[in-house]
Amino acid sequence: MIWNTMMGTSILSIPWGIKQAGFTSGIILILLMGILTLYCCYRVVKSRKMIPLLDTSNWEFPDVCKYYFGSFGQWSSLLFSMVSLVGAMVVYWVLMSNFLFNTGKFIYNFVHDINVTEIVPGTNGSNKVICPGAAGDNPPQNESMTFFSGNNTSFELFEKWWDKSRTVPFYLIAILLPLLNLKSPSFFAKFNVLGTVSVVYLVFLVTVKAAHLGIHLEYNWFTENEFFVPEFRILFPQLTGVLTLAFFIHNCIITLLQNNKNQENNVRDLSVAYFLVGLTYLYVGVIIFASFPSPPLSKECIEQNFLDNFPSNDIMSFVARIFLLFQMMTVYPLLGYLARVQLLGQVFGNVYPSVFHVLVLNIAIVGAGVAMARFYPNIGGIIRYSGATCGLAFVFVYPSLIYVISLHRAGQLTWPALIVHIFIILLGLANLIAQFLL
Repeated sequence: MIWNTMMGTSILSIPWGIKQAGFTSGIILILLMGILTLYCCYRVVKSRKMIPLLDTSNWEFPDVCKYYFGSFGQWSSLLFSMVSLVGAMVVYWVLMSNFLFNTGKFIYNFVHDINVTEIVPGTNGSNKVICPGAAGDNPPQNESMTFFSGNNTSFELFEKWWDKSRTVPFYLIAILLPLLNLKSPSFFAKFNVLGTVSVVYLVFLVTVKAAHLGIHLEYNWFTENEFFVPEFRILFPQLTGVLTLAFFIHNCIITLLQNNKNQENNVRDLSVAYFLVGLTYLYVGVIIFASFPSPPLSKECIEQNFLDNFPSNDIMSFVARIFLLFQMMTVYPLLGYLARVQLLGQVFGNVYPSVFHVLVLNIAIVGAGVAMARFYPNIGGIIRYSGATCGLAFVFVYPSLIYVISLHRAGQLTWPALIVHIFIILLGLANLIAQFLL
């Protein structure tokens, strides 16, 4: 359950993050961030037990923050929780726009028997890999050349009304905005298994592609040339920002573990879940990076969504996009429900004060997703900014501060414990600052 909840859209950006950090440092950072976030999550789980003389069995982590920091802890934890939820929903909207666009394009070309040839650099053969552009902040919109005979009027209309950033993000409004306004999204919770199916299929896709492409690693520790990146790069904080959100489950871990029949196994189950998540990220990230054909392409071509490195007519990528599109369309209303419960419940004391209140909140959330899909469709950037921001509070600061304060009140605080947890807080602060500097 924890693995299924934690695994999300970040998996698509892990290969790009490894490229930004360098191969060796990328692997090391995944391992270290997994261990660090696991420890901080463990501190969240144990935080309620360190409050004496009170029944904390029904408390969530914001309640613990309120106990230690008063109203500031309550509202700041709410703010950062909203950042994580809305950030995830924005990433979902960008990805759903991407998947819907490519799915519609594939179906249209297939139905009309249109031959599509990618005009961007790429490899030859049936397992083609393309380089849509330097995987930076301005990915190109048109990446293919279409050959067909006859009247091209219908195709021109299709191209006009089926655009990745100008039209498709707006089409999703008609589907998802009504779903967000439902009082209870319990129906969509039944499709939670789609998340597991999607991740398993991605692992299968990565394995098959790597088996056909082979391993392409040119080791160089410090210098770059056309066909490889150094093992260590100064851009490594971009990966730590992505990983903060990739390993983020701290704001709901208490709720998830409350359903555990054997509470004494909480720490074991949490550790196993983090191990499996880290192993999945390592496998996908390392295999995609190592098998990316360089030469003839450059590792710099690895996209923020690694599925974009496969051409639009690739069958396996088409199936992956279908799986992910339906999964995200079922998870998106659940995320919206959580955002509504946390925000409106705290502000108005009622999770559904009126249709108007809920509609205004949902329009604001959907508007943020549409704006990002239209003007900044870069999931790697969105993930690392939102991950580092919410992670500063929920992963690094609050768990460490609460532990130090509780030890101090119990007269058990030692200098090593104080130094270690101050260092963790400083790491979180440096992680956030570095996102805006690199």
